[in-house]
Amino acid sequence: MNQVAVVGFAQYPNVPSAGTTSGVELLVPVFQEVLADLAMSKQDIDFWCSGSSDYLAGRAFSFVNAVDAIGAYPPIVESHVEMDAAWALYEAYVKLLTGEAETALVYGFGKSSAGQLRRILALQLDPYLHAPLWPDSVSVAALQARLGIEAGLYGERDMAEVAAASRAAARDNPKAQVSGVDSPDTLLKAPYVADPLRAHDCAPVTDGAAAVVLAAGDRARALRERPAWITGFAHRVDSPALGARDLTTVPSATAAAEAAGLRGDDVDVVELHAPFTHQQLLLTRALGLGESDGGGARINPSGGVLCGNPMFSAGLSRIGAAAEQVMSGRAGRAAAHATSGPALQQNLVCVLEGA
Repeated sequence: MNQVAVVGFAQYPNVPSAGTTSGVELLVPVFQEVLADLAMSKQDIDFWCSGSSDYLAGRAFSFVNAVDAIGAYPPIVESHVEMDAAWALYEAYVKLLTGEAETALVYGFGKSSAGQLRRILALQLDPYLHAPLWPDSVSVAALQARLGIEAGLYGERDMAEVAAASRAAARDNPKAQVSGVDSPDTLLKAPYVADPLRAHDCAPVTDGAAAVVLAAGDRARALRERPAWITGFAHRVDSPALGARDLTTVPSATAAAEAAGLRGDDVDVVELHAPFTHQQLLLTRALGLGESDGGGARINPSGGVLCGNPMFSAGLSRIGAAAEQVMSGRAGRAAAHATSGPALQQNLVCVLEGA
């Protein structure tokens, strides 16, 4: 099996509305940036793989439209997953691991501003019992948050502290949509949007896109002085039926972390894909983070998705942001997490290391 590494990452600025009609306008500058950084051309990419959603785009085969961002010539080898592009990266990783390709470009995009995101995400629910009731995504998350509070796992102040820390960290992230200095006391004075969630507990509605370049073996070493080698990669899934699982635990995240070789605080940095503050607290517990006496890993130095949540590329961006920490030498070992589905139903963990 080949060694596979992340060698490049770029993302579109997280914005409330990109004002475009498709993903093409979002993706073209992202492709240009990531390829220019590596002195590569589109012809140097052996395999392209994307993640997006027809539900979000409001049309069938929306990813075909986005292929226009690559161009009609020369012919390409291409694939697509109907979920966050972190899972597309997994497909590309396997392609390189088995020697079927030497380089791959993985991209994700989403224009959440085009519709009512809270209602659209109800289509991720069980189609027979839950989806016909149209419970919106924030209300489903609020049920999970309330269960955690009543179980004594955290309180509303803990949730506000997560939001305050994320906004403070995002001040150093020029691509962040939300950033600033807000005390938990100030945040707790805001009204509920869905009890016990306030606005700061919920990721904003965001348009955006991201791209990651993978390379194998010596090609990775030639493209990047310090590649972020993927040393563990796994994903697991819990039941889609909300009543069939304990929403205060995330067993699929724990199982994915164990399969990927993530052991609590044995990493310097972790980028978590937690669209709600209480979900960051649940994931921290599920992954065993913050349990060491040394203070543990830095969580979401980018600010995380609470400061910008482009659907179907936010998980991929977590991998890109963690890889940047390794490639720059700021971290020796980093981990990234991505989620999909209601209330942390599906979870993916990727572990990256320097030389």
